[in-house]
Amino acid sequence: MLNTRMIVNILGFLLVIEGLFMFLSIPVTLIYGESDFTVFLISGGITILIGGISWFFTRDAQKNLYRREGYIIVTLGWLLFSLFGTLPFIISGSIPSFTNAFFETMSGFTTTGASILDDIESLSHGILFWRSITQWIGGMGMIVLSLAILPLLGIGGMQLFIAEVPGVTYDKLHPRIRGTAARLWLIYIIFTVSEIILLWIAGMDVFDAVCHSFTTMATGGYSTKQASIAYWDSPFIQYIIIVFMIVAGTNFTLSYFALHFRFDKVYNNEEFRYYIGFIFVFTLIIGLGLFMSLDLNPEEAFRISLFQVVSIITTTGFITSDYLSWISVLGVFIFFLMFFGGSAGSTGGGVKIMRVVLLIKNSALELKRLIHPNAVIPVRFNHQLLDSQITTNVLAFISFYLIIIVISMLGMSALGYDLDTSLGAVTTCIGNIGPGFGEVGPAFNFNHVPDIGKWFLSFLMMVGRLEIFTVLVLFSPNFWKK
Repeated sequence: MLNTRMIVNILGFLLVIEGLFMFLSIPVTLIYGESDFTVFLISGGITILIGGISWFFTRDAQKNLYRREGYIIVTLGWLLFSLFGTLPFIISGSIPSFTNAFFETMSGFTTTGASILDDIESLSHGILFWRSITQWIGGMGMIVLSLAILPLLGIGGMQLFIAEVPGVTYDKLHPRIRGTAARLWLIYIIFTVSEIILLWIAGMDVFDAVCHSFTTMATGGYSTKQASIAYWDSPFIQYIIIVFMIVAGTNFTLSYFALHFRFDKVYNNEEFRYYIGFIFVFTLIIGLGLFMSLDLNPEEAFRISLFQVVSIITTTGFITSDYLSWISVLGVFIFFLMFFGGSAGSTGGGVKIMRVVLLIKNSALELKRLIHPNAVIPVRFNHQLLDSQITTNVLAFISFYLIIIVISMLGMSALGYDLDTSLGAVTTCIGNIGPGFGEVGPAFNFNHVPDIGKWFLSFLMMVGRLEIFTVLVLFSPNFWKK
């Protein structure tokens, strides 16, 4: 039987955390002399009040939590965070439509970066700060955050951790799950602060540096400017963001080792080598294409190529150039990159590099098995034999991923969109990338999508962020059986 009271208790606790984060925008509004500090006072107050009441009246719940409750808490947690996260947008009038506000908020918490805004610069500093914070929280994950800062949950922490980051994921850095979560968030904060300082030195003002560091480390892609990073015609700023996008798309366990000068752990990691290899190869191909087709010098072609390759493969979604204006073959490479994603255990979305590598390896071994049907040829990763269950899980994930894309694409087409727009919208939302193709490309946004399409794409963002199975398992009749 479901421990409903414990589910409500933890969800209430999560809402209190969200409300406290809303209060962080209050000093920003005061610094810039803006009148909407009451917006965040009211929004945070409502969120904390409802969360506090839910937590208080269920505080005597039985302290047992299993995997089934973990899946429910995580899925409902993301929904509740997005629902209450709309309050600052709606109360301030920045995004008066509830559908649009929900889409923008879900896009923030899932670090997708798809937006409905036509004039970002018209928003107040407080709203822009909250918009960036939604991505920063979502990047590492709300459950990981709650486990890191308070032992209040105290029970079943591993079940929540597994449900929020299922499949190939973070390695344990500490015997206790709270210790692992704390270390992950500490690394996250160190990198965020480092990027803030470097972007400020490079010429961004403090506010823009903070907001872009939040969304870079979250691989989210929200910018304080409508033109994204293209607003700053600065190679220095672009290279700084490139470096931190690469870091954010790397397994945070490897970052932990690197910070402890154990670089051999990083170099010997097979996923990391493939990750860097993919970036190098696609940057070289696209860079050559840009150099030959556009009036660019070699450095410009390299920088534009590297920035967009890293931005797409890590699912960050920042833009310095409209890739739809390039020759069509280069656009095909960009689309192909949308199916890669960051490393397992990173803030990046998508399929994840590890799954891509295992798919390639398993496919190659299947050819060998056809030639040598009696041979036992196991899949190896990082010089270790992989259990066949892992390979099965990877193949099932990729199959579900592609099936969902095809079905969803048909749904978007039914709304009147062409193939490019339908495929681009679905792929970018489930991959948590941001810009897509067609009418949702880098030069456009999602404001024109009908409300039903926005709700559907919001669902895809959550499905992609929670790596499909966490959400889809709730639709299985067996899940609800005793």
